[in-house]
Amino acid sequence: MAKGFGSEDAAQDEIESAVNDAVRRAQSALPQGVSLTHCEACDAPIPEGRQQAMPGVRLCVACQEAEDQAQAHTSGYNRRGSKDSQLR
Repeated sequence: MAKGFGSEDAAQDEIESAVNDAVRRAQSALPQGVSLTHCEACDAPIPEGRQQAMPGVRLCVACQEAEDQAQAHTSGYNRRGSKDSQLR
């Protein structure tokens, strides 16, 4: 197999680094602390099961889904990963 600019290990290290960064970013976005009893966005009651499952929860399920969708559309990462986009 032809060798490029770097070793195969370097490519694997870069992939692992990107995955680890994404995991750390996701973990830092998780709520922490005491859960609220009512949603801070719409004031709907947050079920006790959700409060126990997600310590530090601040939003009801509906508001959390809306926030997750809004964040998904503002992602600044190039998910295509084409060589052309990397060379520009």
